[in-house]
Amino acid sequence: MLKPMNHFVVAKKQEPKKQTASGLLLPEKSKAEDEYIVESVGKEVKDIKAGDRIVFKEYSATTVKLGDDDYSIVKDDDILATL
Repeated sequence: MLKPMNHFVVAKKQEPKKQTASGLLLPEKSKAEDEYIVESVGKEVKDIKAGDRIVFKEYSATTVKLGDDDYSIVKDDDILATL
């Protein structure tokens, strides 16, 4: 597991849902492709915690591959919203 420094957050891209809770299939363009799940946070991050769903600026993250998983490391100032 990656341990971020100070103001950084480690997040993993969330797989887009293919259908709703009631079973309706979602078309490709309606799927959320920019949602990430927070895996860990640095010591100085105040409003974000592990397990939060976030959206951040498009080119603000650094991608790291560990095994088969891709993680994004992003500064907390570049996080636009929690979902």
